[in-house]
Amino acid sequence: MDAVDISRFLTAMTLAVHIIFATIGVGMPLFFAIAEFLGIKKKNDKYIALAKRWSKGYTITVAVGVVTGTIIGLQLSLLWPTFMRIGGHVIALPLFMETFAFFFEAIFLSIYLYTWSRFKNQWIHFFLSIPVIIGGTFSALFITSVNSFMNTPAGMEMRDGRMVNVDPVEAMFNASFMVRSFHVVATAIMTMAFILASIAAFKLLKNKVLKDREYHKSALKITMVVGLIFSMLSMLAGDLSAKFLHEHQPEKLAAYEWHFDTESHADLVLFGVLDESSQEVKGAIKIPGALSFLSDNRFSTEVKGLNEFPQEEIPPLIVHYFFDLMVIFGIFCFVISAIYVLSLFIKRIKSDHKWLLYATILTGPAAMLAIEFGWFLTELGRQPWIVRGILKVQDAATQASGLTFVTILFAILYFVLLFSATFVLLRMFKDQPAYKDIRALELKRGEQ
Repeated sequence: MDAVDISRFLTAMTLAVHIIFATIGVGMPLFFAIAEFLGIKKKNDKYIALAKRWSKGYTITVAVGVVTGTIIGLQLSLLWPTFMRIGGHVIALPLFMETFAFFFEAIFLSIYLYTWSRFKNQWIHFFLSIPVIIGGTFSALFITSVNSFMNTPAGMEMRDGRMVNVDPVEAMFNASFMVRSFHVVATAIMTMAFILASIAAFKLLKNKVLKDREYHKSALKITMVVGLIFSMLSMLAGDLSAKFLHEHQPEKLAAYEWHFDTESHADLVLFGVLDESSQEVKGAIKIPGALSFLSDNRFSTEVKGLNEFPQEEIPPLIVHYFFDLMVIFGIFCFVISAIYVLSLFIKRIKSDHKWLLYATILTGPAAMLAIEFGWFLTELGRQPWIVRGILKVQDAATQASGLTFVTILFAILYFVLLFSATFVLLRMFKDQPAYKDIRALELKRGEQ
């Protein structure tokens, strides 16, 4: 592997780890806010206990997320120096704003964690969760704008190999910003919902204590209902993304779907195996006209094929497999959450039936894998560009030696971080079942 390949591998590894904690950072605050709102509204301590435990676990992931996020900032300069030299001043504003948003979130999260029972009016404490939600969401939006700029650069002019006449606001709110931001936030909340639902389902299968079961049933209900809502929003985001790609990045859409010849009534290709030499797809499910319809809501829409583009500018066609996996896991989560929500209204379907709980356990890993495959899909789909149409990856990477050793060190670091975070989260609640927290809250309420 040369320096370019190692730089790509190391960046991919860092992003794959960071996206786990970034997803939790965006999605988690909404859930402990919902739980506290229900607890105050219904005067029910199991929801307050739920909010306290969720927010307590959240602090561990925030700490690890800071480390991996900082590493990404460092690697931009170390691994991609040409990109930072040419475009660093263009993306400086959203990078700074992302840091500001994180500090905003961290400050209010600290206040939120240390002021339980400090206010006679419980609603005051609940309102402290709102800045945490805002900070986490805006942090994602600002960093997404950097990625959007790399896909649809705007707000500058290229002159003598330099970006000049920079309008940082236009660069930040580039053409793909809104579509990508909606997709990122919707999928993050969806994923977090199913991770929490997975934990609740596991506890319901293992736990026989009545108060604990009621606690986990409440957690399951909140997360599965929100999961269903945001899985539908994620589908809408995916639809909007397809239409955007058709208009602005047609080569990317064509690569996703192994669509080679420009035509109307284009088929949507699912699964299959590609023979690149003959451009023949074997074993695929083809939905007639569906790709044209997804592109512009009309079956007669003409969709550009890969043969329209120079060979050196076509993304790696492995992206189709990532697309299939992302869609499969996303639909699986949608179906299971839909069945669960139906069970709340149809008595014949038991919401705590074993088969449904086992399926729910799988939604957490499935949703996180969908996030991972989605990011690999969008980043590989931009290849060979690091800034589309302006700077190629091979021209942006460092040529420094010693990257193999550095990659091994980072791999060890990420293993330690993932293992430590998992170990601490498991130990944090191992000898502290939910009913003890609920009982403590009930006793405190009785004293008041």
